[in-house]
Parts: sequence; structure tokens; C-alpha cells
Amino acid sequence: MSEASAVQRPMLKYAYDIGWEYLTSKEALQRREGKGEEKLKERYFADVLRSQLIKLNPGVVTSNNIDEILRRLRNIDSTIEGNREALNWLQGKQSIFVAQENRDRNITLIDFNNPENNIFQVTDEWSQKGVKFPNRADIIFLINGIPVAIAETKGEKKTDGLALGIDQIRRYHNQTPELLAFPQVFEITELWNFWYGLTWNTNRKNLFEWKLNKQSNTITEGDYEEKIKTFFDHQRFLEILRYYIVFLERDDGLTKVILRQHQTRAVKKVLQRIQDPNKKRGLVWHTQGSGKTLTMITVAAQLRNISGDNTVIMIVDRNELENQLDKNLKAYGIKSYEVATSKADLEKLIQDDYRGLIVAMIHKFDKMKVENKRSTITVLVDEAHRSTGGNFGIYLMAALPNATFIGFTGTPVSKAAKGQNTFQTFGEPSDPKYSLDLYSTADSVRDGTTLKLNYALAKSEFRVPQEILEKEFLQLQAAEGINDIEELDGILDRAVKLKEFLKSEDRVDKVAKFCRRTLPGLR
Repeated sequence: MSEASAVQRPMLKYAYDIGWEYLTSKEALQRREGKGEEKLKERYFADVLRSQLIKLNPGVVTSNNIDEILRRLRNIDSTIEGNREALNWLQGKQSIFVAQENRDRNITLIDFNNPENNIFQVTDEWSQKGVKFPNRADIIFLINGIPVAIAETKGEKKTDGLALGIDQIRRYHNQTPELLAFPQVFEITELWNFWYGLTWNTNRKNLFEWKLNKQSNTITEGDYEEKIKTFFDHQRFLEILRYYIVFLERDDGLTKVILRQHQTRAVKKVLQRIQDPNKKRGLVWHTQGSGKTLTMITVAAQLRNISGDNTVIMIVDRNELENQLDKNLKAYGIKSYEVATSKADLEKLIQDDYRGLIVAMIHKFDKMKVENKRSTITVLVDEAHRSTGGNFGIYLMAALPNATFIGFTGTPVSKAAKGQNTFQTFGEPSDPKYSLDLYSTADSVRDGTTLKLNYALAKSEFRVPQEILEKEFLQLQAAEGINDIEELDGILDRAVKLKEFLKSEDRVDKVAKFCRRTLPGLR
């Protein structure tokens, strides 16, 4: 069977089955404005977009300003910055001046609350003429005339289908970026597997396999139809666009990330728990390196969107983590929040019943004398296995007796030298394994996020001088009470002489030669 008949056409059929209207490539081209080759430069269906803008913005979008909206959309840059602007439009964050009201009003391009008010369409063989080169995408998904996803289908017998697909997406970025100005996600499939990633972020490590079975919430291998129908389910796909794609401002520039399945699952469970008046605890146990901080920030952002009456307190236990969280919040685009700079500052925020987002360190709750009994307070605790099981945790919960407490950790402590362990502090007895959501190391290995560790015992000819080891590592580790891997790495980063010793060329060369001899397949 050909690639089109075995993979591409079934995708179109399954999408049609769940409500995506199919347009042939000829029909799709007719919907793009312009004449001749000008149509190939157009990036959306102007007729669909016009009618939907008027429908979704009654009294706001009129014949007087609709051309201005289309002009601004048409002029979006074919860059990652332009793609962020496109997402802002899709999320209803962009505004236009409304003369009759003499003010700016946000414009709705997608009705997220009522999916039936949107027009979902899919087409194949979408040709795009760019400034540098023309290109043609296998499949394009559109909502209200705007392309939102691009899919590449490869033959089922191609063992390198994934590599070919990602190369194709990268070629679009390099040769015809106009094709990717609006689409937010891309998909690659060769029938047996279905992978998804983000436009403008084609790093292989940010490509994930779609495994969720919507009905049973279990992993299903090889069920192509189920994967298409669950991934492109209207409600779920709208949630991706609305909540789970994030542009982050980093020191090295703008980057784009998507929350993975275990993260979106945890966000939903946490939000449900917070709205449950009978349960005030929850433990999110996600293995290290699985994006807990981004999950926690997304929860905080969604809580603030749900109601302005909420107070969200994000708790960390070290200066380094507080600074990191502050940077992550800014990178996420959250600008309105308070950082409690002192114990007195935190007490005032709690006593004054501040509504909004607060970032605080756990030790600032020590011997706190104020109390806030409001039930619409949510406390999100990062690295929940540390500190909160002792006196700090007691003062924290005494100050906020009716709050909901959600702990995030990759290494929960089951035995505590003093006070309660992680499961006793945050676990709800009715939750499996006392965990609201669990994403284990084994899960991460199966997803390819965590790689298996290959190791072999070897006689060491090297001995770290005791003086260096004590001064640069052991004494600091004991003094700071650190057992978290990432923070231990932080100590090693500061251990200049120890690093010089461990990274000496002679030692590295001997370790590499030993590994090549003893570990099969390692090169």
C-alpha cells in the first residue's frame, strides 16, 4: 500500500469521524484569498475567519474594523516571536480599538468554552509559497480558518519514518517558515507510532509519543485510529491551545515548550482536588526531571484564571530555588505576584488577606502568629519531601487551617526522623499509594525521557585527596543538609579543585577506554 492510502487517508478519515470537516486540496486553495500564485502565499481561510470573527465577537468586530484584524494576522512574522503572537491571538489575548466604545477590546478567535461554536477543518497537500522556497505539507488542521497543526505521514514500512518526518518539519522551518507562522504543534506518524512536538522547537528530546487511551486511561500500542481520535478530540485539542503551550523567555532567547501527558493529567487532577471541599491534601509524585516546576506554575496560572478570589502560595525551601522560581514565573509570562522578602512581609500578606499569587520560603512561616481561615487558599509546595514534615510544616498549616495543600516531589520520604513523612503530610488516604498523581522513573524510562543507566564495576586507580573532598563537598553537604541530586550537583559546580581532579584528561581517557571495552554497543 502507498503512504497516502495506508497512513495519510486514514488520518483524514479518523479526523472526519470526530468532527473535522475534510476539504480537498483544491477546495482548500479556493478558500485562500488572492489570484493565481497569490493564493499560495495566503496562510489562512479568510472567508471562514471573517464569518467566525463576527459570530464570536458580536458588536465588537464589524465591517469597520475586521479588515484591520485580518491585516494584522496577515502580517504576523514567520518566526518564533510571530508564532507566539499567533498563539496570543488564538487565546484571545490580542485587542483592537472599538470606536463606538472608545476603548480596546480583546478579540475572540476561538470559543474555548463552547467547542460547537468553532469550525474544525482538515485538508491535505497544503502548498505554501515562501520568500525563499515553496513547500507542501501532508496534512493541515485548521480552527476557524487558522492553521493550528501540521502533520507529516510516512510509509508504514519505513523504519526511519520518525527521522524522515522530523527532517521534513525542520526543512519547513528553514526553507518555508511562512508555513509555520500559525501552527502550534506538529505530528509525525508511520502508522504504528504517533509522535507530537512543537513548531519552532524541533529538538528531538522535545518530541513525544502519544500513548493515552481516552476511554481506559491506559497505554495502547499500535492503535492508530484511537491515537488520532484521542489526540485531535475537539475538547482536548482546545485545552492544548488554551493552557498547555508555553513560550519561555530565557537568557539565550525565546523558547517554546508543551506540557506532556503526565503534566496535563496532574494539572487537571490538582484543579479538581482544589475544588473538592472534602479533600484538602494532594501529593504529586513525579520523578526527577519530569517538569514538576512547570506543572506547578501551570496550576497556579489556571487557578488565577478560574477566579480572582483565589490566593495561591508557592512554597520553596532554599534561596536558590526561590530565585529560580521567580525567573520561571517571569519566563512563563506571569508578572503579577508578590515575593515575600521577609517573615514580616509574609505575615502582612496573610493578615491582609491578599488575593493573588505569593512566592515564599518555608522558613518564613516559623513561629508565625497570624492566621487566615479562608478556604480559597491553595498552597503549592515544591520539593515537598523536605522541611514541611517538621516544625515549619506545622506552623504553615496552622497559619492556613482551611487551605488546600498540594505537594510536588520526585523523592517522597516514607520515614521521617521527626514529624510526619511526605505521605502523611500531603497524602490523601483515598488516593492510590497516597498519591494524587504518580509518574514514576519506570514511566519516564518507557517514555524515553529517562535513559537507562549502563554501568560496570571497575578498579579505580584514582583517589580523591581527603582534604579536597572534605572542604569542597562533604562539609558543605552536611552543613546545608542536602540530599537532593540537583542541589548536590550545585555543590559540585562550586567545587573547583574537585572538578578539576575528576575531569582531568588522563582520568577521562581511561574511563572512556574501559567503557568501550566492557559496555556492548557503547561508542
